[in-house]
Amino acid sequence: MKTILFFLFSVGVANAQISDFKAVDFTQADHMAKLYEGEGLDNMPALVYKLTNTLTSPIEKFRAIYMWVCNNIACDINQDNTVTRKRQVFKNDSLGYVNWNNTYKKKAFKKLLKHNKTMCTGYAYLIKELCFLAQIDCVIINGYGRTANANVESLELVNHSWNAVNLNNKWYLCDATWSSGYNLIGSGFIKSYNDGYFLTNPELFALNHYPVDKKWLLNNDKKMSEYVLAPLVYGHTFRYGVEPVSPDKLHVQAIVDDEIDFRFKALNGINPETLAMVRFVGDDLVKLKIYDVVKEQDQISFKCQFKRKGVFDAHLKINDDIIATYVVEVATNKKSQ
Repeated sequence: MKTILFFLFSVGVANAQISDFKAVDFTQADHMAKLYEGEGLDNMPALVYKLTNTLTSPIEKFRAIYMWVCNNIACDINQDNTVTRKRQVFKNDSLGYVNWNNTYKKKAFKKLLKHNKTMCTGYAYLIKELCFLAQIDCVIINGYGRTANANVESLELVNHSWNAVNLNNKWYLCDATWSSGYNLIGSGFIKSYNDGYFLTNPELFALNHYPVDKKWLLNNDKKMSEYVLAPLVYGHTFRYGVEPVSPDKLHVQAIVDDEIDFRFKALNGINPETLAMVRFVGDDLVKLKIYDVVKEQDQISFKCQFKRKGVFDAHLKINDDIIATYVVEVATNKKSQ
């Protein structure tokens, strides 16, 4: 029986992550965001003053702004779908798209101000404008957001926007759109704050964000080819701070009865007893047997076998949450790797 080392997850990056501010208490900043919940956008300078005037440090002020945006702005699914369709229409006509977008964004901005609804570019724009009023340096980053339905195996379209913010002379990454909630088919936008996208470790952030301008990867040299072929991750990946590192591809090859060694690290600490590997059979979730579970320093490892030939979507699960997905192709004979 052969053991194939397939999974290695890593944690910790040298700089530009939320742990830089572990000594900062965000209680007051979060309170200010909550206190002014429902405030309108018709007077943004006044809003920024209300959110930040009792706070002393730039990080606290940014936190109040970020929390307010995430909890008061809703994702406009119809607007997002419209822009996605137009990006496809103008895929080979960048000037045509720019002309269309220059007209459409005026309409979108009015909707943001009146109804507190927007799409990713609107979130990023609002974060940037509120930061400007608070004298915090912030930029909009455009790039490729990777989901189960977009930019898998090949880059299709620039489809997402997020922010970088400069705090204490260091750039940090954040995504207010994906922090604010998620879209559920049949139910629309579900508001559910996800702190995992706030000042995220750059290597973790790059699991589903790839900027057009690569300098915004920060101290990360991930190649575009690595990005599009990587395993799928989800919002809960960021809640738990799990960073898949190896294998570095969505599709994994194995043979029947090979042991697959799963390994990972996590930013937030994980109880090994909460881990599972699962796959769906119809609508049912079936657990795969795992064994030799070991927690050693910052790593957790376990082994798993596939007993028959086939192609299986294998999901790493923590508690009730899917964290990462691989497509495991199991053969009776070895394939070239």
